[in-house]
Amino acid sequence: MAANVETMFYTREKPWHGLGTRVEEAPCSADALYMAGLDWQVIQEPIYTDTREIIPGYKANVRDSDRKVLGVVTDRYKIIQNHEAFAFTDSLLGSGVRYETAGSLQEGKRVWLLARLPREYIIAGERISPYLVFSNTHDGSGSVKVALTPVRVVCNNTLNLALNTASRSWSMMHTGNIKDKIQEAKDTLFMAEEYMDSLGKEFENLRKQKMTDAQVKEYIGLLLPMEKDATPIQSKNTIKLREDMTRRYYDAPDLQDLGNNAYRFLNAVSDFATHSDPLRRTPKYNENLFMRTMDGNPLIDRAYQLVSAA
Repeated sequence: MAANVETMFYTREKPWHGLGTRVEEAPCSADALYMAGLDWQVIQEPIYTDTREIIPGYKANVRDSDRKVLGVVTDRYKIIQNHEAFAFTDSLLGSGVRYETAGSLQEGKRVWLLARLPREYIIAGERISPYLVFSNTHDGSGSVKVALTPVRVVCNNTLNLALNTASRSWSMMHTGNIKDKIQEAKDTLFMAEEYMDSLGKEFENLRKQKMTDAQVKEYIGLLLPMEKDATPIQSKNTIKLREDMTRRYYDAPDLQDLGNNAYRFLNAVSDFATHSDPLRRTPKYNENLFMRTMDGNPLIDRAYQLVSAA
C-alpha cells in the first residue's frame, strides 16, 4: 500500500489504483464510514504562543480520535466533517448508490470516497459505469471537490475526458455559508446525464474518425517525446514506453473489434495511463494514480486534444 494512504477499503476486485483492504460488499454510507477508518471528527482549537498568548485569526484543525493536528487554518475556514461528506453523497445520488472505496491520505489531511452510480450506460455499444468521487481536505490546503469519472467496464479504463460541452466536476472553498454551497452542488451536480450524453456523442464522433498507422505512430511520439539530449538509458526507456502504448493499440483484446480510429487510440492511451507499470515505481505511485480519477489524467487529456485537433 502506498506510504501516504492511511486507511482505505475497496469492494470485491482490486481497483485500478490497487489500494486498500478488500471487503465483500459495497456498504451503505454508515458502514463505509467505519470501514474506511473515517469515523472521527475534526475539531478546531485556538493556537498559542510559547508564552501562552492566543494567536488571533488562526485555529488548529485537530482529529478527535488521536489528537493529530491536521492543519492550521484561518478563522474563516469551515469544517466539513467526514459524515457530512457521506450524507451529502447519499442525498445527492439517492437510493441505489453504493460505496466502492473510501479512505484517508496523509494521516487524515485528505479524505475521499468513490461511489458507483446506480445507472450503467451503453455508449458506442459498450458498457460505461459512471463513478462519483468526493474529495475533501482538513489541513486547509485545498477545496472540496466532486467529480464524475466514467469507467469502461470491460477493462476498467478511466475515461474522464475534459469536454468543452459538459462539466464533470464541481468544487467549493471551506469558507462562507457551507450549507448554501452544498445545496448549490446538489442543484448543479445532477450533471451526470448531461456529461454522459455529451461523452456518448463524442465517442461516436471519435469512432468515425479513422486513423492511419502513421498517425498512430506520430501521436504516440508526441505523447511520449524523446528528450533532446537524452542519454542512452533515457532513449531506451522512451522507446520501451512507446512500444508498450503501441501494443495496447494494436493487440489489446478488448480493442480488436473497434476498428482503426480515434476512439480506439484514446482507449489505448487510457489503458496505458491506467494500467501500465512505470519505469520507476515511487512510494506514492498508486496514490497518484487514484487521485487522477479526481483531477484528470494529463496524458489522456493530451491524447484527446490531439485527436480532436486532427
